[in-house]
Amino acid sequence: MYIQTTDFFKEIASNRVIWASCCSWGIAQLIKVISGLIKERRFDFKWIMGTGGMPSAHSAGVSALATAVGLYNGFDTIVFAITAIFALIIMFDAQGLRRNTGLQAEALNRIIEDIYLKRGIKQERLRELVGHTLIEVFMGAFLGIVIAIFVVTL
Repeated sequence: MYIQTTDFFKEIASNRVIWASCCSWGIAQLIKVISGLIKERRFDFKWIMGTGGMPSAHSAGVSALATAVGLYNGFDTIVFAITAIFALIIMFDAQGLRRNTGLQAEALNRIIEDIYLKRGIKQERLRELVGHTLIEVFMGAFLGIVIAIFVVTL
């Protein structure tokens, strides 16, 4: 089956499920940038694409995806079940595994600072904010659900 390129891009551009997910992710990241500007009184480009922080953009994106799929196809369908389980795995990973990785980075950075102060060893600091707290995940999920409902029902 041959699909014309113009039809492909037109279909992608009109896909509200994709829009809901992308908008949710983008709005979550924008909230983090605005929050950073208010707290730090400066701009850091890392806030745009960085991980961690309130709300979880991962949770917002996958929750919007699952919600939009459910609204379009029904919440009793296999495709919704797949996206919902996918969303739960992503949110669990964002809060659990990635959060623990951040805590380990924080501990290693303290060790590196201790070694550096006593022996003069130079080591680049590890990125500590790689995961989310439970509230950041819940707020991201809530944001994603609300945005999906808004985008799909427009």
